[in-house]
Order: sequence, then C-alpha cells, then structure tokens
Amino acid sequence: MAVRNTSLTIATPRGTPLSGVLVEPRDGPVLGQACIAHCFACSKDFPATVRLARALAEEGIATLRFDFMGLGDSGGEFRDSTLQTYCEDLGSALEALETRTGRHTNLLIGHSFGGAMAIYMAAQRGELDAIVTIAAPSRPGHVAHLFGDSADEIRRDGCAQLTIGGRPVEIGRGFVESIEEPTLDEALESMTQPLLILHAPGDTVVSVDHARRIFQQAHHPKSFVALHRTDHLLSRPEHTRYVAGLIRAWAANLLD
Repeated sequence: MAVRNTSLTIATPRGTPLSGVLVEPRDGPVLGQACIAHCFACSKDFPATVRLARALAEEGIATLRFDFMGLGDSGGEFRDSTLQTYCEDLGSALEALETRTGRHTNLLIGHSFGGAMAIYMAAQRGELDAIVTIAAPSRPGHVAHLFGDSADEIRRDGCAQLTIGGRPVEIGRGFVESIEEPTLDEALESMTQPLLILHAPGDTVVSVDHARRIFQQAHHPKSFVALHRTDHLLSRPEHTRYVAGLIRAWAANLLD
C-alpha cells in the first residue's frame, strides 16, 4: 500500500517547537491512529522509526513519528531535557496529532526509553486505547548505563558530550537527576489500557528481564511477545514489518 508523508509542527507548553511527520495510507482506509515515541537520543528519522511508521501505515494505521526536544529537526537543546520535558513533548505530540487529523489516537507505541515514556503517558491519558512497548526498560534510569564514567562529569560540570548510537549528544545534569529515583511502578499500577510488550530475548542493551518486570507489574489485559532473532534497535527491515504486523493483529478489535 502506498503511503503519504505530511510534515507537522508541534507546539509545547515551553514554547519549543517540535518536528513531526504524519504517515498515512495514501489510498486505502485509515483503520486507526498511532504515535511513536522514539528511542533515547534517536529521532523521528531513525531507520527503525521510519520503517515502523511506514509499515503501520501500510497496515492502515496512520502514524505520527516526531522528534523530542533538541533532537532531529525539533527546537531547543537536548541538554535541557528532563523526564518532565519528555512527558510534555509526548503529550503535545498526541494533542497536535488529534488536532491535525480530527481522529482519536488508538495506539501509543514506545521504543526503548520511549516505551517507558509511553507507560508514563498511559497513566495520565486514560483516553488512549492501548499501549505498545518495544524493548522498553522497566525504569527510566536504565539509560544511565549509556553515560558510563561521564555521569560524574555531568553532575560536576552541568553537562557533558557523549557519543550514543554513533551520534554526539549533550546530556545535562537535570536529566540525570530526573531519572535517578522514578520507577514505572506507580504508572503501571494506575494504567488501565491493554498493554502489548515486545522484547527480544537476546537484547544486549535492555535485558529481557525488564520486560518480565513490566509484565508482572501491569494489570490485565496484557500480552508479551518475544521478538525472536531481532536486536534492540530493530536493525533489519523485515523485523519492523514483523512488529507492525503483530501490532495490527493485536490491536484489531481496538481500531476504528
């Protein structure tokens, strides 16, 4: 199925504009609507995010992919990010999506750190129909392992430049401090939406034990699917197509 890409500017409470792309079926019917929260320090143009949004649109699910603050084409500085700004950005993206299309958002999909953000948002927005996490950590602070010995430098100097996923990014003290204590426990206790957990048993970045902990804490209805032979970043195109098909099949009874 052919798809259509439409650029979207997303306003935030802080006045920082975010950049998004709405991917929709060009010819076939729109069966539902989704938003993707991308992995930590990635962007809407990260290969797996682009492929997943396209594959979902080919399944009839219009999908927004967007950049969090300071990443990709969005405004602001990534070093000013905190857990709060992430939540604000995701909430703003959902609002902009529904304003643009006039449709209800059925699915919030989060990849890696974005999966933790999706669970946070689920607890705040009960109107979302369902949540999907892909390779998500069971606590946001898990990303701190990416900082290595630089964590002390960040606390001392206020920020430090790191290379994450082959890209240079500046991490600020506010972000490090914001993820030290929070867990997903309260959000998982509060959320009432169906939850689909997708995780590769061989994930070397976020262990599958994180998926087990999320599954144990979440209320029913909940589902877990092991992504056999995939990696953390869904590097192979056939893996993103497989994930899109799983999401479409799982969410069939929720879609318009």
